[in-house]
Amino acid sequence: MRAQPEQQAPPVQRLRVRYAKRGRLRFTSHRDFSRAFERAVFRARVPMAYSSGFNPHPRISYAGAAPTGSASEAEYLEIGLAEVLDPAAVHAALEEALPDGLDVLAVAESPGGSLSDLLTASRWLLDVDVEPEATAAAVALFLAEESVTVERMTKKGLREFDCRAAVVSLAAEPRPGGARIDLVLRHGVPSVRPDDVLTGLRAVSGLDTGRAPLLTRVAQGPLADDGTIGDPLATSD
Repeated sequence: MRAQPEQQAPPVQRLRVRYAKRGRLRFTSHRDFSRAFERAVFRARVPMAYSSGFNPHPRISYAGAAPTGSASEAEYLEIGLAEVLDPAAVHAALEEALPDGLDVLAVAESPGGSLSDLLTASRWLLDVDVEPEATAAAVALFLAEESVTVERMTKKGLREFDCRAAVVSLAAEPRPGGARIDLVLRHGVPSVRPDDVLTGLRAVSGLDTGRAPLLTRVAQGPLADDGTIGDPLATSD
């Protein structure tokens, strides 16, 4: 009879981490990042709590990861520790252990509850190589529509969905060499990504965004009634 695996003790502390994906490391996939982060906590000698079972893993919960290729200033995860530590010390240790471009921005005590439940919306900045006037006109046409249907290839094949319903706010302003689109997206099912909104802008206006736009998530968290996004590290249940 196979021996039962040793049961691991539950975490004595949970910390939430905000990190950024910058520069060329925005092309890091979620799987690649998770491997890099597990190596980082090992190198930093962070006393992680582990799951039970025949193949224990460090207790790391990821939430709301940005699509591969997108930059982000607002990625989040939660770790469970086997010892109580000062969050500032964990911040410094992880920052030292991770490569430049994967940067820890904040570490805070978890107030409990589900981190994923707090991440209900994101704010994105989309830099496109298009004249600001043409971009603003396309945004106006998009916002005037009740629904905008787009298609995207998913793991289950080609899927058709409405990208307009997820848009909380959308605006365009000039930037050097083109325009910047400021987008707030509500999270939901199906998940609408910023590139889906660019596809929708193209569908309603014929807007050609040129070369691959730079997509940067600048905030992620609970959506307030006024359309702003709160800080999930400062939110308690």
